[in-house]
Amino acid sequence: MHMADALVSTAVAGTMYVCSTGVAAWSVKKVKEENDPKKIPLMGVMGAFVFATQMLNFTIPGTGSSGHLCGGMMLSALLGPWAGFLTMIGVLLVQCLLFADGGLLALGCNIWNMAFYGCFVGALLIWRPIMKNGASRLKIAAASVIGCILTLQMGAFSVCLETLASGVTELPFGVFVGVMQPIHLAIGLVEGLITAAVLIFINEARPEYLWGVGESNGAEGRLSRRGTIGVLAVLAAFFGGVVSLFASAFPDGLEWSMEKVAGTAELERAGGAYASAAGIQDVTSLLPDYAFKGSESVFGTTFSGIVGGVVVVGVCVGVSLLFRFFKNKKVAEQTDNS
Repeated sequence: MHMADALVSTAVAGTMYVCSTGVAAWSVKKVKEENDPKKIPLMGVMGAFVFATQMLNFTIPGTGSSGHLCGGMMLSALLGPWAGFLTMIGVLLVQCLLFADGGLLALGCNIWNMAFYGCFVGALLIWRPIMKNGASRLKIAAASVIGCILTLQMGAFSVCLETLASGVTELPFGVFVGVMQPIHLAIGLVEGLITAAVLIFINEARPEYLWGVGESNGAEGRLSRRGTIGVLAVLAAFFGGVVSLFASAFPDGLEWSMEKVAGTAELERAGGAYASAAGIQDVTSLLPDYAFKGSESVFGTTFSGIVGGVVVVGVCVGVSLLFRFFKNKKVAEQTDNS
């Protein structure tokens, strides 16, 4: 559901940058208040995990479309809404600059559509109430499926609103909504099931990693913290480097909807802001579309999946330390070695 620059006007793009930046600033403040340095390695590895799973487009049977995880619900269920939102920004920023996945001008929109709803609506209005009296497999599955479906519907509807406000006449609002919402309902269901499987595994491995409920479970984890982080890191590398080679070739839900409504997913806009944004991405995107430039080698996908995950880890962990989101780093290191 990464929007291209052509789908947004400069006014809408600027507005959504302001909104997303404001929520990011609030999230930094809340993360500093929480001061839980144990989240640093989890932010890194889960950022890489979400990056990898977003490369795994799955076919929606009978539609000719595909979908992929957004990941906001998964991240917020582990990190909380604020650290989860900041981690999602790291993922989307790397995708935009290094792989030209989503427009630079539209980045504020993509952060809002793919991160805000999953991290805040999903965590605060769905996850926390359902987990109020502790976690169980059934409750985790219910929260994951309900949360992913609802928040993806909200994100898809926001895309329609943003194109309406941007005056994209090729995508009439009523028709576009009528196509976008049903396809993202199916995508949200699949994302919910995958999210549930991951969170149930983590609940079995290290229940204290679940946001807001882990400490009250009173259950011993089956793996050490280091072991759990290691498993997630290996899975991220495997998904990004190997499984991504078998991702669906069908267009994702947004592209499919655009083709159904406008007959093409390649709309264009002229103007200095669009040219400047494209120029920046031409320079920064060393692996455009998750491939080597000028090559169709499958190794480009594998390389992109592994390198992208490493870069996401570096961004999430590096920014956390650089801007001192957390204190007492030595305590965190000692805890993660237990």
